[in-house]
Amino acid sequence: MFLDPVKTSPWFALSIISICLIGAMSTWFSGTVILPELTLRSGLGESEKVWLTNAVQLGFVIGAIVVAFFNLSDSMPLVLLIAFSCTLAAIANLLLIWMDTPLSIIIVRLLTGVALSGVYPPVVKLIATWFQKSRGIAMGVIIGALTLGSAAPHLFRAMTLDTDWLIVIWVSSLMTFLAGMIVVFFVSEGPVYFARTRFKPSQIIQVLNNKPLALVNIGYVGHMWELYAMWAWILTFAHFSLNDFDWIPFGAPEYFSFFIVSIGAIGCVIAGYLSDIYGRCYITAVLMLVSGSCAFSIGFLVNTSPFLFGLIALLWGLTIIADSGQFSAAVTELSAPNLVGTALTVQMAIGFGVTMITIWLVPVFAQLFGSFQWMFLLLAPGPFIGAIAMLVLRRHPHSEKLALGKR
Repeated sequence: MFLDPVKTSPWFALSIISICLIGAMSTWFSGTVILPELTLRSGLGESEKVWLTNAVQLGFVIGAIVVAFFNLSDSMPLVLLIAFSCTLAAIANLLLIWMDTPLSIIIVRLLTGVALSGVYPPVVKLIATWFQKSRGIAMGVIIGALTLGSAAPHLFRAMTLDTDWLIVIWVSSLMTFLAGMIVVFFVSEGPVYFARTRFKPSQIIQVLNNKPLALVNIGYVGHMWELYAMWAWILTFAHFSLNDFDWIPFGAPEYFSFFIVSIGAIGCVIAGYLSDIYGRCYITAVLMLVSGSCAFSIGFLVNTSPFLFGLIALLWGLTIIADSGQFSAAVTELSAPNLVGTALTVQMAIGFGVTMITIWLVPVFAQLFGSFQWMFLLLAPGPFIGAIAMLVLRRHPHSEKLALGKR
């Protein structure tokens, strides 16, 4: 192994694993950013357009349930699980090139989501094996990598507007495959040991009955209520909104969407640093209050100053994902050591299940109000409820386990 648990710096390990996650997560929205082209080729209807994105979310939930049920993240080597899942995601994503019917497109997107459920939660646990102190900032960095990976297809599409749109699929598939190869040949688990467990489905109930974890998961659900719906529909919102301005922030809707999503990587690192100093509960609550306020106000800024519109959009992108890593860090700190992987996977299965609802509801909400201008108002309540849950958790005695005593 390239990363020796004894000799290797945790920060160097974090950088290698983060690069791999950027590559792996580039397949998540690779179909969404080429939605117009797929619609022309295969005749996607309105409901099928929604399911093109939602299929990845559903696949992730199905895969996460399987991983949690069989305790795979706690019973087998993480690097093998991640590498296998990356390979499967790359193949499923590449198959999109040859799919020309709505059903076949949705199926391969579903398979992509199933595969990614074996990448993201295990990577979070893998990082936890390298960090005990400074785990918050480490989680912030890894979720920042996820953010950049999720934003990458917007950049690929912006750079290929005048060329073949299938390049987006080829590049994202190759990046995901290479990420898996790097993990399996050059990465190892770190020195912070989490005991292995045997396959025991009832352990899921043990995770769900943990009250502090339940509060963290409520916070996470509030966060996820907002996050992926914004990421999924920001390009559509940008195309609609930017027609009303004299000049377009960042030059084109595709570049606008890339910067709004990718700036969240910076927010993740800042939030991780602050949460290790001031506490997970405070930082996550503040971030959700800010992002929820942005979700509420962004529609009112259409037809106003493009500078102000772009500034609030950047603030939203910065804060909407920044707290994500701290929910993961909290799970690793509040779970039984032999159930960390299962607890992370359960959390993500619940959270990504909620995203299917909001991704579906956002265009319905826009249609109800007669304009895409108000499509994101629906998202505001989620982070506000999540903030309340994290402040309640702060008063719970077990919250002392967070961030080495920093609540």
